[in-house]
Amino acid sequence: MKQRKNICPSLSVLLVLFLALTVFAPSSYAGTLADAIAKTPQGIEKGMIDPDAQQGFLNIPGAPDVNLIWAFLWSVWVGWIFSTVGAFGGIMAGVGHITIFGLGDYAKSFKSTNPALNKLLTDSIRVSNQWMVGLSALISSINYYKMGRLVLPLGVALALGSVTGSILIPVITAGKIKLSSYIGYFGLCVFVIGGFLFYETTGRGQSKKKNARAAAKAFEEGRIKKLKNKEAVDESQHRVKIVEWSVSKVRFTFYGVEFGFKPVIPVIGGFFIAALASFLGIGGGFLFVPFLTSIAGLPMFLVAGTSALTVFVGMIVSIFSYMVIKGVAVYWSLIGVELFGIFVGSMIGPRTSGYIPDIWLKRLFVVLAIYVGIRYTSKGFLGYSIVPPF
Repeated sequence: MKQRKNICPSLSVLLVLFLALTVFAPSSYAGTLADAIAKTPQGIEKGMIDPDAQQGFLNIPGAPDVNLIWAFLWSVWVGWIFSTVGAFGGIMAGVGHITIFGLGDYAKSFKSTNPALNKLLTDSIRVSNQWMVGLSALISSINYYKMGRLVLPLGVALALGSVTGSILIPVITAGKIKLSSYIGYFGLCVFVIGGFLFYETTGRGQSKKKNARAAAKAFEEGRIKKLKNKEAVDESQHRVKIVEWSVSKVRFTFYGVEFGFKPVIPVIGGFFIAALASFLGIGGGFLFVPFLTSIAGLPMFLVAGTSALTVFVGMIVSIFSYMVIKGVAVYWSLIGVELFGIFVGSMIGPRTSGYIPDIWLKRLFVVLAIYVGIRYTSKGFLGYSIVPPF
């Protein structure tokens, strides 16, 4: 039990050090952004900057001025969905920044008039998404660990692999990615993963996950008993319990069902997932979730917390790489409000997810994946969305 409590101060210390490095580190972004603005044609037409217009995003004259109330409410949703299924935090943050708040169309307007400004705005959007999902991942990790629903060795193994990928991609791609390419690949990846998870909700897909189904059923029955009889069910005996932890094999139990994996597999998987997530400017949960359900064979009740821990480590490294190494900055006036909303949503999610059946958690994931995938794939590669909002 003592070990279970020690993860909280450890994560808190790591967060404080991270904030000190990213927020107060000198950045060349302001000068680069100022140069890009100065080189942009002046005027009121699309792709131009009106110096007399009111300042908006990143203090750029004429940029979208996001309503902070809507930003807060959307962030609560982002925090809730990520902390509930262990994914879609970065994707939903991207939907907010790119579509709802209009930052995507604004950045795209400079595609011809000033490609450099287009890329700078794209980088800022990517990092803004990661700040939101990073905080949600931190809060979710702590909550799920306290609930005994986080597989620490698996999260650590994935995180170790994710560190290299989270450093490599920002260094290679910062300042080089057009918004249209970013949106298109973003949508395509989400759509493919959504289709894969849909297969896992079918009878054939479910039949291959006997251990996960058994553990999920036991967990759900315990919750139902607690609700119907209004009695205190001792869940301390059913938490994740590590049976064996070595470099070659990890075994653990959850609700009496044993699971196992070889650490080298999640280390490799973590590298490739984090590399792609860092490129897309998201947390990577939408890739970690199918990895944890399909390859590791976990029930969804364990996936959210384990995915959150991995995403948290990847976000720290990726944000540090973007902001300190490459000098990308975010619009703190907006991010500050969004992080408050993330905190609220992320505190609610772990407490409500236990009352949603395992298969419906997966189906919620699938519905969001298919919708988001279709929308951004078509918008990125066709130039318009084939599903609303158009």
